[in-house]
Amino acid sequence: MQESFDITTLIFLALAVFVIWRLRSVLGQKTGQEQPPQEPFRRGAPQSDRSGQKSEDNVVRLPGAEQAEQRLASVDRWKGIAQPGSSIADGLDDIVRQEPDFDPRGFLEGSKMAYEMIVSAFASGDRETLRNLLAKDVYEGFEQAISERESRGETAETTFVAVDKAEIVEAEVKNRVAQITVKIVSELITVTRDSEGNVVDGSPDAVVDVTDVWTFARTLGSGDPTWHLVATEAGQ
Repeated sequence: MQESFDITTLIFLALAVFVIWRLRSVLGQKTGQEQPPQEPFRRGAPQSDRSGQKSEDNVVRLPGAEQAEQRLASVDRWKGIAQPGSSIADGLDDIVRQEPDFDPRGFLEGSKMAYEMIVSAFASGDRETLRNLLAKDVYEGFEQAISERESRGETAETTFVAVDKAEIVEAEVKNRVAQITVKIVSELITVTRDSEGNVVDGSPDAVVDVTDVWTFARTLGSGDPTWHLVATEAGQ
């Protein structure tokens, strides 16, 4: 029994020595010259550039900050979108400070596409599309109108002739949530029919000019790129 115990003990000792040796070979040994770990996000912590010299700049630079500064330095950055010094330009500046890649022209093109999708989805009663593009309270209003129309046995038809104009009329950022209000002028053919196919509103032949003022919102820096419709009103 004693011999078995001794052999087992020797085996475990050998294993322990081997593990310690492997750890020392992988992790290294302290030499007394190690530097304490730096906290890269602590204000005031010295930083070194590639030449090995310490930088005196203690300001933590956010990703894209340099790109944002370059865009904001351009006088013509919002040419054709907003007048310099206007509240719209200031709002767009605030958006770029948090998302340097923001493109207002691309946003306007996207808003026109969203406008067509939402108007068409409302006419056809496509709740799934509306749910993905509308804020909760706006969706509830649209869904109620669709349900009331269905309860009357009515159907709606909308045909887009053209979206003539889309312009930003307001832009602001509050608590990282950007809101951009767009005035959209379009030409539509819209008609509502009853259960027997009779026209109860609109005309299947007349093209009408429609002006809407829609507000889209999005949390800046989030992984969701979708701008949701948060408010609607009829424009002049």
